[in-house]
Amino acid sequence: MSSISARVLKGSFWVTLTRLFTNGLAVLSTFILAWNLSPADFGLVAIGTTVLVILTSVTEFSLSQALVRHEAPDETHLSAAWTLNALRGAVLCLLVCGAAWPVAAFFADARLKGIMFALGACLFIGGLANPKLAMAQRSLEYWQYFTVSTGEKLVGFAVAVAVAVIYKSYWALVVGSFATQLANVALSYAVMPFRPRILFRYFREFFGFSGWLMGSQFLSTINYNVDQLIVGAALGKAELGAYNVGGKLAQLPSREALAPLTQPLFPAFSLFSRTPDRLSAAYQRAQTLVTFGALPVSLGVALFAAPLVSLLLGAQWKSAIPVVQLVAFSTAFETLGSLVGPLAMATGRTNIFFARNLQKLVIRIPMILIGLLAGGLTGLLWGRMLSGLVTVFVDLRFVARILEQTVWQQIALNSRSLVASIVMIIAALGLDKARPSIPLFGNDLAFLLIAGGSSAMIYFLASFGLYWARGCPSGAEKETMVLAGKAWNALALRRRNIEVAE
Repeated sequence: MSSISARVLKGSFWVTLTRLFTNGLAVLSTFILAWNLSPADFGLVAIGTTVLVILTSVTEFSLSQALVRHEAPDETHLSAAWTLNALRGAVLCLLVCGAAWPVAAFFADARLKGIMFALGACLFIGGLANPKLAMAQRSLEYWQYFTVSTGEKLVGFAVAVAVAVIYKSYWALVVGSFATQLANVALSYAVMPFRPRILFRYFREFFGFSGWLMGSQFLSTINYNVDQLIVGAALGKAELGAYNVGGKLAQLPSREALAPLTQPLFPAFSLFSRTPDRLSAAYQRAQTLVTFGALPVSLGVALFAAPLVSLLLGAQWKSAIPVVQLVAFSTAFETLGSLVGPLAMATGRTNIFFARNLQKLVIRIPMILIGLLAGGLTGLLWGRMLSGLVTVFVDLRFVARILEQTVWQQIALNSRSLVASIVMIIAALGLDKARPSIPLFGNDLAFLLIAGGSSAMIYFLASFGLYWARGCPSGAEKETMVLAGKAWNALALRRRNIEVAE
């Protein structure tokens, strides 16, 4: 198990490095684009991308996951996966292009035709990507993932920023996506050479694993994207732009805190799928660590949303502040059940994944619509937040069906993080209340650095204080110290090796 843990940690390192680089570029790109484009520009393109995502989810085959979980995939499986992906890309391209006219007519904006045509071409190109990258993920090797992801983001960043700065056009968002897809396909074959053949085999085998996942992905996509179309149709493109960008900003820090750990967990959990006790122990360790790291990050974004939006997006994005506040608060507590996906896939319980997403859809969409009718965008946001809190228990209940852990046992595992979060919230609200009386806090950057840093420190002091008061039990705090110790030892070893070499 120690060797597997080491491979997971190594995979997490590459994922962390990738996420730091690519999402640093993505964040920088978003900020540059936000200063050069209007919320209405973002809202216009968001309509097209939302339609694309929904249509894409109908044919989401999850072939990479199927290859990862396969006992002995070979070149023929890779060629079959490539054939299926290429066919899917071609069909989706036709669907998205065909949807251009009705979408443009429904939203009364002819510009959507060109956007839909360009996005359809992106799907066709994306369908030609190299499926062999899944083999690297299967062996918990992620340097290839790093190379492809960073390369494609660099190309997309350069193209999007250049178009935005020079032309001040919404086309920056579309052309950037097109360039990213081209770079992705080219780099995927450069890092892992593979010559695919058109091969119509194993389709039933792939669908045997991914059938439920396709349904799950479709439900999840509808659940988390249809609100974009609702906002665009009911409130307009400017409001949709604020909702879209504000939602991404709210979820970005939590996603970055989660990704380095969650991405290697599906193949790691798969290794323990036939040993329930070890799987349960691995899940507990991962989930408590994820909550420990992601919970304070999302809460911090919610508590300091106003200075964040002002500093990063500018005054024209003031309407995005309540979006960031409520979405980030909801996202914070959703981390408690965030690993049910890789757990269900690793154990082959994809039917549970489907049932979970169906229940979430039935809860979330009605609450969002009721909120919209009752209070416009603000009401919709409250409906979204409340539905998020309710669906946390849906996730925990489905974890209980896979592992022998009740809902309350799962919550108890994260009790120190939850208590420390309450302490952090009280401290942050106090600092915000004191802001007008402290001249230094008048500067958004200074306030974020001092108040945000202080709140984070209070969270960790409270969490570790509870940990020591309880006699240092197993949990996220111990895992954090172990990881920190390993990192320190690795740095010390490297330093000694450098000194010896000199």
